[in-house]
Amino acid sequence: MASTLMLTMLFSLLLQGVKGATFTFINKCDHPVWPGILSSAGSPPLGTTGFELPHGTTQTFDAPTGWSGRFWGRTGCKFDSSGRGTCTTGDCGSDQVACNGAGAAPPATLAEFTLGSPGSKDFYDVSLVDGYNLPMMVDAAPSSLSSGAGACGSTGCVADLNARCPAELRTMDGTACRSACEAFGKPEYCCSGEFGSPDKCAPSVYSQMFKSACPRSYSYAYDDATSTFTCASADYTITFCPDFTSLKSSRDSTQPKAAAAASTTPPTTTSPPETTGVMFADSWLASLATADANTHKMSSLHDSALTVTFIACCLLISSLLVL
Repeated sequence: MASTLMLTMLFSLLLQGVKGATFTFINKCDHPVWPGILSSAGSPPLGTTGFELPHGTTQTFDAPTGWSGRFWGRTGCKFDSSGRGTCTTGDCGSDQVACNGAGAAPPATLAEFTLGSPGSKDFYDVSLVDGYNLPMMVDAAPSSLSSGAGACGSTGCVADLNARCPAELRTMDGTACRSACEAFGKPEYCCSGEFGSPDKCAPSVYSQMFKSACPRSYSYAYDDATSTFTCASADYTITFCPDFTSLKSSRDSTQPKAAAAASTTPPTTTSPPETTGVMFADSWLASLATADANTHKMSSLHDSALTVTFIACCLLISSLLVL
């Protein structure tokens, strides 16, 4: 009896060591989403590399310790009876529901994970470096085995960046917002070439616009200090189109300032001061980044009104002098 109990305990511990995290996908969008899954080199594939997630449904997968990879949501997908087709955003080019080891074509909102060994920290983030196609939130739920290491904060982007996307970054059909790197291909936007280090690549007006709207998401390649989160022995929920009220819990969570310094992936850099407000369409930054025609039109009307007022004053003064 004792030996049976011992074997049961050992088997339980073995399973706990193998299972790194449970990922739960939730779709709160008013349309279907087709999540894509890409395991990093050397990481085992999960149960699938892509699937359909209808509105209001959930799907769960387990990942082993040490797993790393990324998730994203594809939209506007159309597959025929044989299972072949494409997606409007986030398409992985496999012509199937499963991505089969292919990544997302930008622009796409990405959730990135690196799971630690038992007792060590996981690293995770939501990235807009490859652009944006739909809102996404990541919530961490530490398990009973967690030692409490890591901030375990929520992160993501709940803002509708498609609605406020600058014209020069907007895709033709308006269903996604490109990064400045993809739109212009310049090294200073891509943090490549002579700009390939944290001290050389500064945030652009476009990445600052993304950061203002989504303060906890990666806005450019070296945005580590305010965008990398850690947690130990946790399970994670990835929500597409989360409630706008989720933004409050995301901001109220402790910000892991030292997370990037502890990470072995991207280098730490000094990011612009964290903002706590969502950038509204009439902010100066939005006007600067979008070159809003209406803003220029209102400015022209304002200048015209001042000119008319000035002329009227001159005529009034002239009349008084004549009298």
